[in-house]
Amino acid sequence: MTVSPPASRSGEDLGELTLAGRLAQRIGRQIESQALRPGTRLASIRDLARSAGVSRFTVVQAYDRLVAAGLVGSRRGSGFFVLPRPRPALSPERPRTPAVPSRIDVSWLLRSMFVADASTAMPGSAGLLPPEWLDAEMVASAVRAVGRSARSSLVGYGHPQGFAPLRQQIAARLQAEGITVHPERQIVTTAGVTQAIDLVVRHCVAPGDTVLVEDPGWFVVFGRLAAFGVRVVGVPRTAAGPDIEALERLAQLHRPRLFIVNSVVHNPTGHTLTAGAAYAVLRAAERYDFLVIEDDTYSELHPGGAIRLAALDGLARVIHVGGFSKMLAASLRVGYIAAAPELALGLADVKMLTGLTSPELGERVVHRVLADGQYRRHVERVRQRVDEARERCLQRLASLGVRMETAPQAGMFVWADCGCDSEALAREAAAQGMLLAPGILFNPEQKPSSMMRFSVVSADDESAWRTLARLLPGAPPSVKFA
Repeated sequence: MTVSPPASRSGEDLGELTLAGRLAQRIGRQIESQALRPGTRLASIRDLARSAGVSRFTVVQAYDRLVAAGLVGSRRGSGFFVLPRPRPALSPERPRTPAVPSRIDVSWLLRSMFVADASTAMPGSAGLLPPEWLDAEMVASAVRAVGRSARSSLVGYGHPQGFAPLRQQIAARLQAEGITVHPERQIVTTAGVTQAIDLVVRHCVAPGDTVLVEDPGWFVVFGRLAAFGVRVVGVPRTAAGPDIEALERLAQLHRPRLFIVNSVVHNPTGHTLTAGAAYAVLRAAERYDFLVIEDDTYSELHPGGAIRLAALDGLARVIHVGGFSKMLAASLRVGYIAAAPELALGLADVKMLTGLTSPELGERVVHRVLADGQYRRHVERVRQRVDEARERCLQRLASLGVRMETAPQAGMFVWADCGCDSEALAREAAAQGMLLAPGILFNPEQKPSSMMRFSVVSADDESAWRTLARLLPGAPPSVKFA
């Protein structure tokens, strides 16, 4: 067999352009061009090494890459053969946004947010920051550093409570927020905030129990609680925090096991607890004997100085959860729980029973990012960009006649009244390629609503604003773009 040189540098999925990678490319091109047809036996490792002027080890690596790419198969004692190419699909399977349903629900919104190809995603109210707003090189550099230094540690399970150096960093960060916590006895790492809340609910709640949530609140929590057979009761959320009178009344009536709260940069309103509301929540928790999950997911978008329930309570009744995915990379599912020592031990046991340990590779990457000292400046840059985008978003919404009772002072969401059935509006927008999150999703009882969660990520997306201007009934004619 004669190995011809490659015509171009395409096809680099066969490997980096090492000697083995270049050799694999050359053979791959001959297979793709049908110069080597299915069933053809490739040259032996010895013969190809001699004719190509490379070592046998290089040929073995090249053949291994071709096997991994599905171009070549091996038969014991017979060598390597070109495999038949799979038949092409009748039409290219491009990842597409799911078809617009008759009624928008949580599952449809999540599927639309997480389409495989970012180029097909609809602009609008996804709960993610755009990749270009984050620092991919900072993450990639940490991945490379971990790969060089961790070696054999990467193939083990890791510690049930999580990577110890990361837990120490988390404890130091929480200490800076006034939350005193012991890294060995009170912190458990998780695969993101979603798993953190899931573990707490599994450990603390039984089917038929009542859990209080905020209304409006994070819709994923509603679905998880319903799956556990839990009764979900909404507590109205105000700009200052939960409606304390409603909280007292509902707690007395239902005797809940848990109350799940966004204390800093609430999703979807962007508001933060006042000191008075924070103390009132803790008094109610003590009076009616329930635990509080403090969800700190979006707190890094706050400029600082916010009150944490965990700091006031000393982690007696408060379970504090947070994570790094929003500010670093959505694929880095690294979160944590801070809780009282006995409770933290029980949560670590539940973590092992449901998924053994959390993936240590991601935890090591986050640890490296924090250790390198770039993370604080990165957060400040992202926060500034979000703040600027939010101001532009608020101005444009106001120009379209969208009303806000209290504008958010932080965060990537704007909770506003669009003056019509927001679920119907979201379906119309989806049909025109724009993703919106209607208020019905943020209500634990899925009640119709005129409220909508807008994302500031779309502040400069002209096509999104033209779509909104056409669809919003209250938009002045002067801004109803063609």
